[in-house]
Amino acid sequence: MTLETVSTSKAHGGTLGVYKHASTATGTGMTFSVFLPPQAESGAKLPVLLYLSGLTCTHANVTDKGEYRRICAELGLIFVAPDTSPRGEDVADDPAGAYDFGLGAGFYVNATEAPFAAHYHMWDYIACELPALLAEHFPIDSARMGITGHSMGGHGALTLGLSYPEMFKSLSAFAPIVAPGQVPWGHKALGGYLGADPAKWRAHDAVALIEDGKRPAGEILVDQGAADSFLVEQLRPELLDAACKSAGIDLTLRMQPGYDHSYNFISSFMQDHIRWHAARL
Repeated sequence: MTLETVSTSKAHGGTLGVYKHASTATGTGMTFSVFLPPQAESGAKLPVLLYLSGLTCTHANVTDKGEYRRICAELGLIFVAPDTSPRGEDVADDPAGAYDFGLGAGFYVNATEAPFAAHYHMWDYIACELPALLAEHFPIDSARMGITGHSMGGHGALTLGLSYPEMFKSLSAFAPIVAPGQVPWGHKALGGYLGADPAKWRAHDAVALIEDGKRPAGEILVDQGAADSFLVEQLRPELLDAACKSAGIDLTLRMQPGYDHSYNFISSFMQDHIRWHAARL
């Protein structure tokens, strides 16, 4: 697959790059960032962590605000940040221009409903196309891949990690939407992308996946801000906690007093998550 380099710059002894390519999964151009720690210069294959962003975000949000480069350079971990949805003039958006559906809000599913089915195949993009692209162009060890994400991206990380434990050997999330089938964001997104039948949503609902027998490769780490304005209506971490306890899954759920939903929260605990992934990869 052909890869276009948009930019590169030195950071903490490593290299931060932004790249574009024509995606076969989405039928559009896609952009992502990769941080290569200094250990990559030796030619060694390194572990890799995929970070999935939340509603309204592109690859740039965590790239600019995530504060992950220093710790990745210390530990020799490659960090990859893809976009959250397909983009382009012919890509369908929410008719009302809402932030929680359409562009910037792909919810990491393969849409089956018109007009979104034409391009919104973020599940295939993250699970299949992007890992193959990374293996072709970067010194990643595909056997040592972890996944994490924030909010909608936390939802994506949990569902992909539960569905592909053989691929994603470590799993964590920041303020994830744990049960989209039970909250307004999920009802809108899953209904719009997958149709009105809630049975079709279960493959993209972490709590439902656990109830239906899916298990991660190992334990799960989740950090949640206790002052998050979306906590009660949209995120519902207690549902994940109950599902994991019932299934015997080792979940560390840390409620962080005073923290909200922003990148101030994410960057405060990013180092913990990266150390956690590096220890398991």
